[in-house]
Amino acid sequence: MQRILLIEENEVYRRLLKQHINVIDPLAQVVDHCPVRDGLLPYEFAGSSYDYVVLGSLADPSQGPRWLDDLTRRVNFPPVIYVTDIKAIDQLPAPAESRALGVLYKDKIDHSRLRELMHQAHERRRAEIRRQRQSPNGDRLYRFGDVLIRGERCIRQLAVSALSKVYLAESEKVGRLVVLKIFAHVPDVAEKHATFDRFLQEYQIIAGINHPNVVRIYDLGVADDHAYITMEYFPAGDLRARIRRGMDPGQAPQIVRQMAQALAAVHEAGVLHRDLKPGNVMLRQDGTIVLIDFGLAKQVALEAEITANGEIFGTPYYMSPEQGHGREVEKSSDIYSLGVIFYEMLTGQKPFVASTPMAVIYKHTHDPIPQLPAEQAHWQPMLELMLAKNPKDRYADALQVVEALDRVLALPVGPQTPAIAGNV
Repeated sequence: MQRILLIEENEVYRRLLKQHINVIDPLAQVVDHCPVRDGLLPYEFAGSSYDYVVLGSLADPSQGPRWLDDLTRRVNFPPVIYVTDIKAIDQLPAPAESRALGVLYKDKIDHSRLRELMHQAHERRRAEIRRQRQSPNGDRLYRFGDVLIRGERCIRQLAVSALSKVYLAESEKVGRLVVLKIFAHVPDVAEKHATFDRFLQEYQIIAGINHPNVVRIYDLGVADDHAYITMEYFPAGDLRARIRRGMDPGQAPQIVRQMAQALAAVHEAGVLHRDLKPGNVMLRQDGTIVLIDFGLAKQVALEAEITANGEIFGTPYYMSPEQGHGREVEKSSDIYSLGVIFYEMLTGQKPFVASTPMAVIYKHTHDPIPQLPAEQAHWQPMLELMLAKNPKDRYADALQVVEALDRVLALPVGPQTPAIAGNV
């Protein structure tokens, strides 16, 4: 079965091109990419999972030849069939004609010519793949350090820790860039290694949650005695960097709303995040936010507690008082962390800071909740409930946070804004 990447901004014409392709090959899998909706193709993207690319028209006609030139210069990129608005071939900007496998004209698609180009592209791609696989260095593209994972093309290492290594990769199965996380070691089953169990839970629990604000987990596998996960990649970065650059406090409520909706979904699945912080809140190119890194997540109803009694996980700046002291945590602990992030987005500052982690934990437990500046004071009642020292005094669940946000957003901002109902 052929797999084709179709790049076209006009939705109506995108459907038309798909129809042309599927008439010629009913089994072809056409994956569409709309630059306005999906953004630019990352420069690391090599199209390794596609037989060929059909590059259609863009909103700015002058961008077509530039896209063509960029894509066809990428190493091992599949052949490109170029569909252009330009009427005559001699009017195409050089080197558009020479770099494309073939050119079609948008006003009247030559069906037989499209069939011919599809066949040529498929045959050329098959020959290129055979050459790559027969090359002595053919496996080099799929090596992540000492681990060989065929079907995942290694681009570069992103991070490393004692537990795992994280890479940017291109998945031939998914057809896009992914984050690939490799566990440092797969222990013997008899070891009952807690960190490995948590790693498996990260996939098994979160992969089953289908929510727009929860990271997409694509695959789990084992290669060379190492377990690995592939998950969604976020080239737009994380909320931590956005806060550091300086953000409009007016954006904070909608971001918190999306985070609360995601927490409601994971809590409903019986999962606690336990490490909610701006570095674990990613940004999609369309502006939506996504919660990631549930490596510290656990099932609320898990019969056998994996972590040792009193063991502390998470980041002290965003920890609830109970988590900081190693006590049992519930959904309200994630809501507390959400409140800390809310305060930081509104003010640009963390509510509790100190020179040591234990001093920060002490402040979370004993210091009064800081007051927001006057222009943000209408959010203070919500923060009082989110950051309450006693978990029972906080919102009962994340959906109550969403409802409270909506009520405040619907009210005129002023000094007499009423308090927001909490856990009643």
